Amino acid sequence: MGTERVRSDRLGLLLEQFDCARERAQVRLTGLGDEEHLWEPVPDCWSIRRREEAVTQRAFGPGDWLLDQGAPYIPAGEYAEVARQAADGMSVAKIAEDWSVGVEQVEEILQHTGPPEPEVTPVTTIAWRLAHLHYCFAGEWEWTFGERRHDPKLLVDFTPDATLAQERFWAAIDRWRDSVGTVTDEQLDTVGFSQYPYGSDAGEPYHDVLWGANLEFIHHMAEIALLRDLWQARFGTRG
Repeated sequence: MGTERVRSDRLGLLLEQFDCARERAQVRLTGLGDEEHLWEPVPDCWSIRRREEAVTQRAFGPGDWLLDQGAPYIPAGEYAEVARQAADGMSVAKIAEDWSVGVEQVEEILQHTGPPEPEVTPVTTIAWRLAHLHYCFAGEWEWTFGERRHDPKLLVDFTPDATLAQERFWAAIDRWRDSVGTVTDEQLDTVGFSQYPYGSDAGEPYHDVLWGANLEFIHHMAEIALLRDLWQARFGTRG
């Protein structure tokens, strides 16, 4: 057997986890066609839509196709985090800014007692999930290694073309991965090394940001894989 060295440093572990997930994801996306890419398995899905056909109030994108997005809200699973932020002395206004929601929503959460109400979230298409990951990773690169001045929501020209969407997506992923591979131990520990404007990146050490990026990639790719299985079970074809 070979004696290939396995990295055990913090960055190495995070990169190896990401690389493994990326390899599996690319295999699972092989043969994706346009119809499957845009398939809505249930009514009222979120997807990408032509600008004139957008159905959600905050759909965004720089071109002819927009990514569905609804009103800003704090997921029920994050109520404890909001309570922790308040307990640590963060003002209601700052918490609202951190989550991109109104002050009223934060106040309601802080006053909430008992278990959170079950969340009702939309089912999203493969096109939506790929586009979501694309703009997130493109924005993470821009606000960590780039000029840090372009709105992440305007960086990606969304497309219904499954092949083109993947080409652009993997190019953005590879650029991000190459840049992350150069990060030093000092930068891993630097709070605010990433200034990505949506979320809590600016207040976290970069190793936590990378951990979150891996989680985001893995869970959305798992969802895409399931949608592909459902498509094949229903229609008996790939693409």
